Amino acid sequence: MAQETDVLVIGAGIVGLSTAYAITRAAPGTRVTVLEKESGPSRHQTGRNSGVIHSGIYYRPGSLKARFAAEGAAEMVKFCAEHRIPHEVTGKLILATERSELPRLHALVQRGRENGIPVHELGPSQIAEYEPHVRGLAAIHVGTTGICDFGAVSERLAQLAQDAGARIRYGAEVRVIGRRTGGRADRRAPEIAVRTADGEVVRARALVNCAGLHCDRVARLAGDDPGMRIVPFRGEYYELVRDRQDLVRGLVYPVPDPAFPFLGVHLTRGIEGSVHLGPNAVPALAREGYDWRTVRPAELAGTLAYPGSWRIARRHWRYGTGELHRSLSKRAFTDAVRRLLPEVSAEDLIPAPAGVRAQAVLPDGTLVDDFLFAESPGMVHVLNAPSPAATASLPIGREVARRAVAALGAVRV
Repeated sequence: MAQETDVLVIGAGIVGLSTAYAITRAAPGTRVTVLEKESGPSRHQTGRNSGVIHSGIYYRPGSLKARFAAEGAAEMVKFCAEHRIPHEVTGKLILATERSELPRLHALVQRGRENGIPVHELGPSQIAEYEPHVRGLAAIHVGTTGICDFGAVSERLAQLAQDAGARIRYGAEVRVIGRRTGGRADRRAPEIAVRTADGEVVRARALVNCAGLHCDRVARLAGDDPGMRIVPFRGEYYELVRDRQDLVRGLVYPVPDPAFPFLGVHLTRGIEGSVHLGPNAVPALAREGYDWRTVRPAELAGTLAYPGSWRIARRHWRYGTGELHRSLSKRAFTDAVRRLLPEVSAEDLIPAPAGVRAQAVLPDGTLVDDFLFAESPGMVHVLNAPSPAATASLPIGREVARRAVAALGAVRV
């Protein structure tokens, strides 16, 4: 027998759960159901990131990333404090190690100020006051950056949504999505039907696609052309052995290359005290390909057949070759770490779990840099929500909730 709901959310990552919670607050009494194929929340991008609460310094002024990150960082700290979730506002250093990086570092100072983020420029001696073992020509200190446990945040959002009446169904992989194209006399009648792998059918008036690594596939299941494809990039990490963790006090980042949405190998002291090094960015051979051994032929064939994938390769082959070298050579990875932390050696590094980034790519090979939403009648698709999506999950959830409630035609958020 089919279940009925008002809003059906696909995906119980941090964005999907934040959206479900925001709908229950914006439109009390709205029936919300979340379907998640895994056995618990945030098993992929949310649960496999570095746990950094980003300040928003990197993002183009006026972009959704800049707006949501600055707003979301403050909200995330407040949320963690209110719900007793481990967190700390540590600040971070962005470090220039070569003279060629100094103009980009100064540009980041200007961008931070345009985004309303307090930044302080540091010389070599001042760098040592923050990080005695780090070496650089110059740096900026961003005081609003922090760390937290985003998995715990997700679990709390799930509980808050359920307490407000939302239903979360784990182990429910979506296989079929049908939608009624004709009008109905009863506007409150379900127009969308979803069938899961175990045969359950859920009927809804509106659907929100927060499927992350599978968001483009879900959009196509719903009959919408997303105009992009998710190309998965694996981020590989090491961590410092326990007796070398005192080499890093907080967060240390290189100056990023503005041509790429990746931040480069950086140093992150996590909320539990371990120090993560990475990530790099290499093509994954499956959407959930957390190592080179995980290959899903159909997904890999889809990536290889997509014109945007080849255009990325042609445009950025030098960058990609360096990332692959660091993936296959621990010595090369160590050399990237040593640019920031000269005292470290390959013996100080041990492998840590990898993550996969759901990178939206346009047919012309453009890497979508900002958050990307798309809408059709009764549907809202979140098609690009990489970092800083976890940081910005609370305001993103409200934005998606506003669109979902508008799709219901019920109330304005």
